[in-house]
Amino acid sequence: MFGFLYKKIVIDFPKITLALLMGVILFSLYQSKNFNLDASSDALLLEGDPDLKYLREVNQTYGSKDFLVLTYSPISNFTDKETILDLQLLKSKIEKLTWVDSVITVIDVPLLKSTDEGLMERLKNYKTLAYPEIDRKRGFEEIINSPIYKNYVISEDGKTSGIIVYLKKDERLAEYIKIKDKFFNQSVETGLSKQEKRNYKNFLKEYEDYKNLYNTRNHQNITEIREVISKYGVNAKIHLGGIPMIADDMMSFIKSDIIIFGIGVFIFIVLTLWFIFRSLKWVVMPLLGCSASVIIMIGLLSSIGWKVTVISSNFIALMLILNMAMNIHLTVRFLQLKRENLDLSKNEAILKASKKMMLPILYTALTTICAFLSLVFSGIKPIIDFGWMMTLGLTISLLVTFSLLPCLINILSSENEIDVKSTEKSLITSLLGSFTKKNKIIIFGSSFIIIVFSVVGIFKLEVENSFINYFDENTEIYKGMKKIDENLGGTTPLNIILKFPAVSENSSEKEKDEFEEWEEDNKKNEDKAKYWFTRDKMDKILKVHNYLDSLPEIGKVLSFGSILNVAEDLNKKKLQSLEIAVLYSKIPESIKNEIVSPYISVEKDEARISVRVKDSLKDLRRNDLIKKINNDLNKELGLEKSEFRLAGVLILFNNLLQSLFKSQILTLGFVLVGIFLMFFVLFRNIVISFIGIVPNFIAAFFILGIIGFLEIPLDMMTITIAAITIGIAVDNSIHYIYRFKEEFKKINNYHQTLDKCHSTVGVAILNTSITIVFGFSILILSNFIPTIYFGIFTGIAMMLAMLSVLTLLPKLILTFKPFGEEIV
Repeated sequence: MFGFLYKKIVIDFPKITLALLMGVILFSLYQSKNFNLDASSDALLLEGDPDLKYLREVNQTYGSKDFLVLTYSPISNFTDKETILDLQLLKSKIEKLTWVDSVITVIDVPLLKSTDEGLMERLKNYKTLAYPEIDRKRGFEEIINSPIYKNYVISEDGKTSGIIVYLKKDERLAEYIKIKDKFFNQSVETGLSKQEKRNYKNFLKEYEDYKNLYNTRNHQNITEIREVISKYGVNAKIHLGGIPMIADDMMSFIKSDIIIFGIGVFIFIVLTLWFIFRSLKWVVMPLLGCSASVIIMIGLLSSIGWKVTVISSNFIALMLILNMAMNIHLTVRFLQLKRENLDLSKNEAILKASKKMMLPILYTALTTICAFLSLVFSGIKPIIDFGWMMTLGLTISLLVTFSLLPCLINILSSENEIDVKSTEKSLITSLLGSFTKKNKIIIFGSSFIIIVFSVVGIFKLEVENSFINYFDENTEIYKGMKKIDENLGGTTPLNIILKFPAVSENSSEKEKDEFEEWEEDNKKNEDKAKYWFTRDKMDKILKVHNYLDSLPEIGKVLSFGSILNVAEDLNKKKLQSLEIAVLYSKIPESIKNEIVSPYISVEKDEARISVRVKDSLKDLRRNDLIKKINNDLNKELGLEKSEFRLAGVLILFNNLLQSLFKSQILTLGFVLVGIFLMFFVLFRNIVISFIGIVPNFIAAFFILGIIGFLEIPLDMMTITIAAITIGIAVDNSIHYIYRFKEEFKKINNYHQTLDKCHSTVGVAILNTSITIVFGFSILILSNFIPTIYFGIFTGIAMMLAMLSVLTLLPKLILTFKPFGEEIV
């Protein structure tokens, strides 16, 4: 029935089918105007991560603003009048930008040692480096030795200043994020009703629309501040950093990657098709099929509002590569049938080629889909989206291959295609065939060595990685982050939240009575702050602060302890509870909001210690560092586990990295079982199923082994290599085994069948593999290092898989004889 319908629709009426497909393509082109990208930070988070929820609570308690950081390295010293004037002008220009809330520079730092007045007078009447009458050398010396500002707004060597540009809070976006979290938490905890699901769906569309507007504004903001910076780069070297800038540059990277990958793969495919067929129309037809698939996919993504992230930015290149493999197999089969059966009409040859290739191409598509679907186990949103996106893309490619390509062949080809370059002569496949028949020990021995090498390398795999190393050294992101990391106290933030129990179970009766008395007084006075700042609390903060400051991986440490150290240094003595409370009440609000409120929550009985980790340290082990801090706070510093908690981007990033190991096991397990079952359904033979997957798993594990030996950490891209390699490479095994089975029925001789397969389907496998390998090599043009690794290692894996399919696979077939005994 299917064959009859297929013949009537595609073969007998190709022009009508082509017209319908053209309608779909034109509609997709129209929809592509809504094609969107996403480089926001929430695209790189684990879904439902409780540490993300806690971090947002911390940010709400202590106040959190988006900010940009400028590293400012002047030619002259910061004590020079010209440098201060340039900084004032730069600050003034930045402050005038409508989206800027405030700007903090080295010339805004309150100088408390510049006079001999009392502490309170100094706090009320502080001066800065910008004051004409100030002793600048003395003031600068104070800043560079300040426990608060050293390695924060000024580098230790005094040559680089950090300019912090706080952005005005987008209240609407913040509200959207709250609502989104509320819907998500409810869906996980209690579930959503039908109406709530509809509301959630409508809300997500509204949220995505606003995010698009926000991204557009952010791009305009970054462009504006870069224009300002460009005018002040004569007397100083300035680098821009910060999450809003990184997000905008990532958007540019994604756009660039999509264009470069698409054009690069397109050009290479043209050259490959010309090398294979040496005929313009046989270049154009498969090319049109690939292009149509990509256009339809982009139109579909645009219609449903599905955004492309930096992880999925190579989907166009992958679709072109994988679709081309399908088109080459179908085209080569058609031409072989025409050459072998001159009496076949064009329509009959198209139908026969389609029938013969339907099952192998269908199963190759399904195995590749199985590989990409395995990525949904990662728990990482961009990887999950990438898996679903490629699943949809491959489905479209399959449908277009068996609809558009036969129509084009029918309309554009002649009845006799003897002018096409022979696709049955390949010195490489002939040599590989001869080698396979004669070298059993070498093939099996080298396979065993590769397996041992792979196992050893896999045990060396790590998931440690630094965000800074995701980018090329020539990018502004890398330069800015490197400068901040080395000169201004590190890049990756981490918070240690200290919780102060009002009274513990181990407290004495006297302490409990005192607490109850204090609580009554507090209710009467309604001023908890007066009683909150006890010496015990301060000592605990200082103890944790000093411990963190001692760790080599930690850059800048800021807490209320920093302010306390300054105050005690000025006061020449250790402050007691009452004095600390008075100090807190007397500090001007402008200073309090900047250096006190972000580190103390009287209301929640908490203190926040903010640290930044040096992300570019070569030997940094994030997971080990987090474990060490948790363990030392508990066992070395004597804090109960309930008295502290770690939060921050470092925790979220580490959670993401640690989940990669789990997802790798689940991913490979899913792919192994899924592909084995597909082989069994297709061939109904356990031995063939085993033979079919072995060469491809060896190739995938070999690449993981290489990555392990080279000490390249697994990341969001490299973690997908093994599963994707197996899914794509197994296509060759299916084509080879399917053709071997078909030819063996006619020839009944394993060695002769091997020769036949190597000269027919082997050539198609060689051509498609070379196309795939060089197609993946285009990814080295990316600015995103994980994408470069993905391209290089997947290409190497595909080359090894191709060699395995043309040597190890046929050798296994010759050894196990899964198709029965041959007739001599």
